[in-house]
Formats: sequence, structure tokens, C-alpha cells
Amino acid sequence: MGVHRITSEVAKYYAARERVLGSGITLLGYASEKVNELSKEDLEAFGDLAASLLPHAPGYAGKLIVVVARLFWALAGVGVKEIGFKDIEELEKQIEELKKKLGVEE
Repeated sequence: MGVHRITSEVAKYYAARERVLGSGITLLGYASEKVNELSKEDLEAFGDLAASLLPHAPGYAGKLIVVVARLFWALAGVGVKEIGFKDIEELEKQIEELKKKLGVEE
């Protein structure tokens, strides 16, 4: 009981991954609420974000991430794209940029 400290590199990565996945999925939810207000470029960017989250999303969440990416891309009028691997730090930057576009503050 008490304070839980993350000390190993694996635990640090796991905590960072969970934080980024949570932020990314929350942001995709906000974007879905404003889908009619977003430009085609923004819709494509949210599809790209979803695709970038895929390698970090385990289980059923990962399966749904693909669906979300395809839906955003379809709304943007672009075909399914192949996105390379992004590390956690790159994803954090991408999420912060998209938060600013959407006007989301946490």
C-alpha cells in the first residue's frame, strides 16, 4: 500500500504506452464528436493518428483502431494508407498538435 513507483525500463515504457493510448483514444473520441466541423486534412490526420496507435494497442483495442483509422480516412476521401511505426515520443507530439487543432485542453 502507499506509493507505487515505476522503476524498471519495461514498467516505464508500459506506463508511457498506456498514457499515450489513453490520450490518443480520448482525442479520437473528441474528433468523432466534431466530425462534421473538421476539414478533410484534419480527418486524414486523425486517421493517421489512429493508424499510428495500432502497433501500441493490444487486443480488441488494436482491432478497433484499424476500423477507426479507415473510417476517418473514408470521411477524408483518401484510401487506406500504410503508416510506419512511431515511437511513444513521436505519438505524444502528434497528439499534442492535434489537440491544439481541435481546441482540446487537458
